[in-house]
Amino acid sequence: MSLRNAFRAATAVTLITAGGAFADTITIATVNNGDMIRMQGLTDDFTAKTGHNVEWVTLEENVLRQRVTTDITTKGGSFDIMTIGMYETPIWGANGWLVPLDNLSAEYDVDDILPAMAGGLSHDGTLFAAPFYGESSMIMYRTDLMEAAGMDMPKAPTWDFIAKAAAAMTDRDNEINGICLRGKAGWGEGGAFITAMSNSFGARWFDMDWNAQFDTQPWADTLNFFKGMMDASGPAGYATNGFNENLSLFNQGKCGMWIDATVAASFVTGKDSTVADHVGFALAPDTGLGKRSNWLWAWALAIPAGTQKQDAALQFIEWSTSKDYIELVASKEGWANVPPGARTSLYENPNYQAVPFAQMTLDSILSADPNNSTVEPSPYVGVQFAAIPEFAGIATDVSQEFSAAYAGQQTVEEALAKAQALTNDAMEAAGYK
Repeated sequence: MSLRNAFRAATAVTLITAGGAFADTITIATVNNGDMIRMQGLTDDFTAKTGHNVEWVTLEENVLRQRVTTDITTKGGSFDIMTIGMYETPIWGANGWLVPLDNLSAEYDVDDILPAMAGGLSHDGTLFAAPFYGESSMIMYRTDLMEAAGMDMPKAPTWDFIAKAAAAMTDRDNEINGICLRGKAGWGEGGAFITAMSNSFGARWFDMDWNAQFDTQPWADTLNFFKGMMDASGPAGYATNGFNENLSLFNQGKCGMWIDATVAASFVTGKDSTVADHVGFALAPDTGLGKRSNWLWAWALAIPAGTQKQDAALQFIEWSTSKDYIELVASKEGWANVPPGARTSLYENPNYQAVPFAQMTLDSILSADPNNSTVEPSPYVGVQFAAIPEFAGIATDVSQEFSAAYAGQQTVEEALAKAQALTNDAMEAAGYK
């Protein structure tokens, strides 16, 4: 069946009758975060509408990246849908590794996808992955602890303010850390955070000739500030903490502030949070140089070109990233828990506008510019990554050196020197220099 005929016969609402003759079982690789786990719990709705069954492979973020990258580059064929992001999608689409999503149904309303998300998931104007949710990063903080410290959080704070507030809120005797941030190795874990942070300090990965820039003062300022603040006010073992670890700490009441993905807002204000009634939000910090330290990302669903179950996979993508899916989640778990950041219509919905973090999420997304993310000119597109095929491998190695410095296994100066050397070596080997 061709894609065109498949979508003439199937829409997000009336796809195929349950138990139909063409029912398939599709395998989906995804990340182990709350929104994806929630989607798994609602899969029966998809099966009831289409007859298709779903098998899930749910993995920790770093492991997911490794598994799907290996599978698609070796044409392993293990998955019919992969959860990937703004870094992989344009590169893999350009390589012909993904099925283009250029024939989505009228009911799906592809024009409703936020331009920032559609642009980041496209190559040469063709969409290659559909955003399940979109995100930037922002500050989530304990309003009660901030008040007790005698401080007021600005809507758009500086890093100096954040460091002072973190110190004021730290209470080691009661296991309260003033701030929790990612230090975990991995280009999309601690590597993503420190890169976004470095933008606000005037750093960049490469100059216009693709020379590494880790031997510059802005990078030294970034890492020294991060490590100094985290050593003074962060949790023990922060060098191994990523998104999930910090979410757990915040929800247990052990963090005064957490700067991370905007999508976490529904979890820190939800039923599993012990501090849900005392959470405020602010834009990610800056240093006055004109760039904030927030990233731009989407966890999106894409179809590897080698799948034998393209039609069923396309139907799942229409179901899971549709307006109807948002309504389904809202009906079961409330508007605060719907997948954010992907559709314009969500932010025009009065029900969602009443959610306390909705506007700050949108403001954060709109303030991140992947085409102009650094103070000094850079040759790459991307906020918390450089959109070149070599970046994932290089940045994983760099993040390991940084994490070793956070853990006290080497100095910041040693970590930066190693980052400089390995990045330049890799870029030279790849033919950039």
